[in-house]
Amino acid sequence: MSTKDEAKPDRISDEQLLRASRSFEAMMLSQIDISAKLANDLKHAIRLGMVVLALIAISILVLLLTLSSQINRISDVVLDMNTNFSSVTIRMDHMSQYIDSMAKRVALLQLMDKQTTSMKNEISDITASMATMRKTIASMAGRVTNVRQSVDGMSVSISRMDDQVQLMASDMQHMAKPARSINKMFPIP
Repeated sequence: MSTKDEAKPDRISDEQLLRASRSFEAMMLSQIDISAKLANDLKHAIRLGMVVLALIAISILVLLLTLSSQINRISDVVLDMNTNFSSVTIRMDHMSQYIDSMAKRVALLQLMDKQTTSMKNEISDITASMATMRKTIASMAGRVTNVRQSVDGMSVSISRMDDQVQLMASDMQHMAKPARSINKMFPIP
């Protein structure tokens, strides 16, 4: 009787072993399929991410080139304004000297008193105009200073953008490490 009892469990265990090996094989095959799908999805996601990062880098490059050309134009305009301001200042000095010499000559001509008063009024108008011009030049200098500050701000923003791009590149390198490991494990033909 003990031999029959031993034979029955062996027979049942063989069937169970066969079923278990089949289900294990099915599980392994489904796990391999899932791993292959996940690897393909990861490869596509990484490729898409690299394309997006390349587009971002190109757009940042175009933006930097545009900003650089605009800064060069602004710098040229500011240099032209500076030369114009210096020439206006020189002309104002010449005008002031001419007005002084005219005032001395008019003071010597007592016979032309009426003309002298009208010329004095014109000189005061010119002086007022010169004062207005000086105020205008001072306000223009303030605007030039504001433009320079704006250019400095843009330069700081560009350097921050460059830092962000470098951080994104290092993050991409870090994120690409698992994909490289997967590519080494499952090479693409």
